[in-house]
Amino acid sequence: MKKLMLSVMVLSTVAVVALRRGGNDSTTTTEVSESKLVLDRIWIDHIPRNDRDVFNLFVAITEQPFGIFQATSQWKGQYELFQYEAHGDEMRIHYGQTGEKDRVKAKATKCNEKGMDYCLELKDSSRGVKRYYSMEDWVIDGRMDTLDHLRARVQDKLQTPAADD
Repeated sequence: MKKLMLSVMVLSTVAVVALRRGGNDSTTTTEVSESKLVLDRIWIDHIPRNDRDVFNLFVAITEQPFGIFQATSQWKGQYELFQYEAHGDEMRIHYGQTGEKDRVKAKATKCNEKGMDYCLELKDSSRGVKRYYSMEDWVIDGRMDTLDHLRARVQDKLQTPAADD
């Protein structure tokens, strides 16, 4: 469990540093719901515009199963971990720190908004934002994403030049 939590935090670092890339702002959406897209994927509400821009991150891992809601910039952040049970398009979330529970409806679709490939709507969640975005290759593979593999991915992302602001 500790390795998975650390992995999520490392992926958050990847998101903070490497996702600062621009894209087109087309809003064409394909309304094909793909519920399995919700899990094992990095979701953000927007690409950070600079190192102080706070963005929201959502990740739910199937391996344990647990997840994270995080609001972060490159310099500062807050997060809350949770455990969940998936039932179709519903996630029954339990926040361990407070004991609070949510029944969240999650709908992921293929889309072309803000230069992203996928859109996620979370309804009835008391945490995070209501709409997130993801890219095709922002997948978390629990079998392959060992801590060493995640570190290598972070290094690879850090060596990739960021887009001009």
